[in-house]
Parts: sequence; structure tokens; C-alpha cells
Amino acid sequence: MADTHALATLVQALKGLPGVGIKSAQRMAFQLLQNDRATARQLAAALQNAADNVRHCECCHTFTEAPLCDTCQDAARDRSQLCVIETPADQSAIERTGTYRGLYFVLMGKLSPLDGIGPHDIGLAKLKQRVSDGVVSEVILATNFTAEGEATAHVISEMIRQQGLRVTRLARGVPAGSELEYVDLGTIAHALVDRR
Repeated sequence: MADTHALATLVQALKGLPGVGIKSAQRMAFQLLQNDRATARQLAAALQNAADNVRHCECCHTFTEAPLCDTCQDAARDRSQLCVIETPADQSAIERTGTYRGLYFVLMGKLSPLDGIGPHDIGLAKLKQRVSDGVVSEVILATNFTAEGEATAHVISEMIRQQGLRVTRLARGVPAGSELEYVDLGTIAHALVDRR
């Protein structure tokens, strides 16, 4: 690689993105600097603006520029339902379905004892306070179906049930359009157990 500190710093910054290795980071850096300086400047300005202005919603903890996000401000949302998710990306995926009209609580992570991430690191105390508002009657656990996501859902479920609220979990099973012989055994097993 060319011997410049600024270029090496850019490559290292790009390499910090999920799924970007050293070669992809170098390709992006070279593309931006060699052929597309205007986009490089636009990207830098957008990153600076987001870093300076985006914060967490005071109610649900997702990203917003205002004290409350648009979802929390929407009076048409069902305030009795609270969907607990790991990230703002998960919220975006659920919103794109157009089927959920309740509110959210974004954990900004998941329990991972091996990585030193415990209940205080993902805001479970704030979640407990949030569900104690007297309005929420159902908490929908929509954490990912990974070992960490399952552990997170279990801990939250136990915490919420102690407060007398209904706790539900996203259904899981065989994806639509798939053939059983190609579906992993764990998914088939869960689909059989959770059949209706």
C-alpha cells in the first residue's frame, strides 16, 4: 500500500466496519480517493453530522435527532405493546413489514458474559422502568435466535413476568418457500415444538 499516514488511517477506519476486511477497506479507500473525491467529502460530512447530532430516544433508546423518536411521538401507535429488540436495524426490519403498530425498546446489544456484557450494559434497568408505566400490558421479545439472544430473552422474560405482564416471543420455524431437506435441524426441531 502507498506510504501515507492519512491513507493508512482511512483504511483502518473502514476496516472497523462489520464485514469489512483489509482488502475491502483498501478498495473502498482507493476508490474514494482516486475516483470519487466528491463522494469522499460527502461521506465525511454525513458521518460528522450524524456523530454530532444523532442520540438515543429518551423513551425507546433508538437513534433520533430529537429527544423522542418519530415512533414514540406517533399517537396512533398501540402503547400497550412493547417490542424489545437488540438494535435499531432490527427495529427497521420489523417496521418494513408494516404489521406491528406498537412501541419499541432497543437494547443496543445483547447479554454476552464471555464478552463481559451483562444486564447493566444493555439497559435492563431502564427497560424494567419502562414497562412499569401502567400502560404496557404485553412485552414482545424479538431478540435474535442466537445463544446470546436466547439468553437475553430468557433474562428479560423472567424480569417482566415478575411484574405480572404478558410476555411473548417471536415465533420461529421453517422459512416460507424453503424445502425441509435444506433447513437446519435446529429450525425443524423448533418448528415441531412450536407448531400450531
